[in-house]
Amino acid sequence: MQQTMVNQDQTGFWSGLSLWKKILIGMVLGIAAGVIMGPNAAILKPLGTLFINAIKMLIVPLVFCSLVVGVTSMQDTRKMGRIALKSVVLYLATTAVAISIGLGLATLFTPGEGLNMVAGDTAAAGKEAPTLIATLLNMIPTNPVGALAAGNILQIIVFALSLGIALTLCGDKAKPVMGLFESLAEAMYKLTEMVMKLAPYGVFGLMAWVAGTYGLEILLPLGKVITVVYVGCLVHVLVFYTGLISVLGRLNPVRYLKGLVNPAAVAFTTTSSSGTLPASMKAARQEMGASEGVSSFVLPLGATINMDGTALYQGVCALFIAQAFGIDLVFSDYILIIMTSTLASIGTAGVPGAGLIMLSLVLTSVGLPIEGLAIVAGIDRILDMARTTVNVCGDLMVTTLVAKSEKELDDSVYNRSETKPESDLATA
Repeated sequence: MQQTMVNQDQTGFWSGLSLWKKILIGMVLGIAAGVIMGPNAAILKPLGTLFINAIKMLIVPLVFCSLVVGVTSMQDTRKMGRIALKSVVLYLATTAVAISIGLGLATLFTPGEGLNMVAGDTAAAGKEAPTLIATLLNMIPTNPVGALAAGNILQIIVFALSLGIALTLCGDKAKPVMGLFESLAEAMYKLTEMVMKLAPYGVFGLMAWVAGTYGLEILLPLGKVITVVYVGCLVHVLVFYTGLISVLGRLNPVRYLKGLVNPAAVAFTTTSSSGTLPASMKAARQEMGASEGVSSFVLPLGATINMDGTALYQGVCALFIAQAFGIDLVFSDYILIIMTSTLASIGTAGVPGAGLIMLSLVLTSVGLPIEGLAIVAGIDRILDMARTTVNVCGDLMVTTLVAKSEKELDDSVYNRSETKPESDLATA
């Protein structure tokens, strides 16, 4: 009898923890396991792979269904256009500010100074990133089914928006289809709840593999780069984002920061903006008080075009590589880096590692050696954690501001003094 009570207490302790606490425990235990096991920790990676694959399974149907429902719930195409314009302007403006912060900090702390590296004759060829024109042309899917199958998020967004507008214009005749998409969206939310219960175990496997593969010593040579990126990310979120929340939204920035805890934890450990969508949607509605219509529209859009953290990382790494190879950049180069990173963020997919590909575009634009990618590739995963977290925090900041401007932010939810003592994201 006593043993049964002990088991119940232990089970109750774990199930009573909020998701971010479970993820934190999984991350700490994973790092410890990786350090102890070393390369043998690779046997735990399948736990993380299983979780990542399960999240990827959610992305396409969740984005498609939630966007269609978000558009049809507005019942006003002019309102949708207004919200889209506000979102895009905020996303691109904050991206430009993010890379400016990255460039400023890298100039101040000079992480690459003194390395005295020399570019070889055969520079490593970076993957060719699409041009802005190609990105715009490829937004329209010639085969929507193919776009869904390939997971082309930008094309899926365009098709979902178009379908949602068409259903809205059809009026009563489209109500059965609208009901179908609403049911599908609810089913996806329930499936999300099931998948998110795997998060602590997946995070444990991922972190064990990272710590075991790279070891703690991998951080030493590039510790300055990591520090600059992380400081920049903290400044962007704690100063710039909270400043916008306070000035533009006239809202309490502390409540915004509290609402970020769960999605930020998921973003930090999974390094996927798109994969964090389920957590972001729950936080936007239940922590920030944004309406379903606004959050279902702005968040998937942000997961595709809002890459503030990635842009900040590109600014730091571009300057680090320039300093490492002894290349002096002029003012016009800084402007070019800002413009290139801002526009490139539109076509950057919200999946792990995409920032490294886009960095090759930035390096090429200012004539820096592409082989510099190899220098930061070893710590890309560590940097990816920070930049993805900033991306997700930016998505929620813009969603909150847009909802406030549209009078679709529930102030009673946003300003409540304490969070719900429920299972947080596990009931998303």
